[in-house]
Amino acid sequence: MEMDSGRPIGVDLFAGVGGMTLGFEQAGFDVLAAVEIDPIHCATHQFNFPFCKVLCQSVTETTSTEVRSCSAIGDRDIDVVFGGSPCQGFSLIGKRALDDPRNALVHHFLRLVLELKPKYFVFENVPGLTIGNHRQFLSELIAAFGAGGYEVKTDYRVLNAANYGVPQDRARLFLLGCRYGLPLPEYPQPITKPSLSRKSKYILNLPHLKPTPTIWDALCDLPVVEMYPELFQQDWTIVEYGKPSYYSSKMRSIFANNDNYAGDRHFDLRLLTSSLRTRHGDNSIARFATTNWGEVEPISHFYKLAPEGICNTLRAGTASNLGAFTSPRPIHPYKPRCITVREAARLHSYPDWFRFHQTKWHGFRQVGNSVPPLLAQAIAREILRVLGIVPVKPKETQQLGCDRLLQLNMTQAARIYGVAANAIAPRLRQKRRE
Repeated sequence: MEMDSGRPIGVDLFAGVGGMTLGFEQAGFDVLAAVEIDPIHCATHQFNFPFCKVLCQSVTETTSTEVRSCSAIGDRDIDVVFGGSPCQGFSLIGKRALDDPRNALVHHFLRLVLELKPKYFVFENVPGLTIGNHRQFLSELIAAFGAGGYEVKTDYRVLNAANYGVPQDRARLFLLGCRYGLPLPEYPQPITKPSLSRKSKYILNLPHLKPTPTIWDALCDLPVVEMYPELFQQDWTIVEYGKPSYYSSKMRSIFANNDNYAGDRHFDLRLLTSSLRTRHGDNSIARFATTNWGEVEPISHFYKLAPEGICNTLRAGTASNLGAFTSPRPIHPYKPRCITVREAARLHSYPDWFRFHQTKWHGFRQVGNSVPPLLAQAIAREILRVLGIVPVKPKETQQLGCDRLLQLNMTQAARIYGVAANAIAPRLRQKRRE
């Protein structure tokens, strides 16, 4: 479909399923191209953003010509390139970190920014890059951008999603830059703080901030999945929702949100998706029931959510080539079970129309790997502000993709995109204690 020509253009590198794509769209950008190596993620991204061209390949094999010619961008000026590459960011004394083969993906992020020549870029990564020897890596990256014609904010910041309306303690580093001659963006000012303090050095507890939505603000209106036995076989059903909070009303798109400039999606508001249930054993159920809020159940190492607090960081786990580790999933505050993918998505600020792969393993991996959309939106608004553009909302309601895109296994997804099925190492199933 034709996107609104009055909206600035963005490109998402290392896109995953599109947490940053969505945040920038919500701020008022048209994200017209995305690069992602994982075919499962690509299919999910394509489902949720059918107007965005997904290049299913590594950034190491991607050229600026491909990004432009394969998408609707063509020869138009790109306003922002953003993304967060996997990175170790460490080198021995006397060696250049940016030349370390382990950091090749960051090198290619730099290369693509310099080739695409956007007005602005946003580099997102783990807070650990700001500590100790890792800072050498950031210094070299900033210098390389400078040599390529980009000014970078040297007072780089770690921002916590809990300060931007997300009911989760999740900190990420952001590096902002612009072409020489353009105004540098500022970092977004915090707008919320958790009512119940968490021990995180990255959460700002300024007295004037509004309370961060709580876990129960995010989950209160979701139906009791135990009432829907079909969710043992499928990840969706038609349900009756409860009374929403202000936050969950936004996630359900019940009312027009004047701060959201994403295109509306065709979506049945009676539908509950991404909610495949887990069959827990009787012993696990008993242990979960007796675990106190805010504590870790000692056998499974699952954390039990406190309804009036915020969620601990949702993590993705790893592929089999990195150990096939499945990150512990939180325990629901009132039900003796792990939360569903939809409940995790609520805690990550994904709207209910946004869907994930039908399996729990891929679904949780997709949520945990992504930047919360509301955090990305806060960054994107600052880019929009210095661009001097007043955001406009697309007039058309957009169609989501084919459900089949959410049901593919790795081999099927790889075949669709014409890539090798082993581009991402297959999962080695391991039985874990619950």
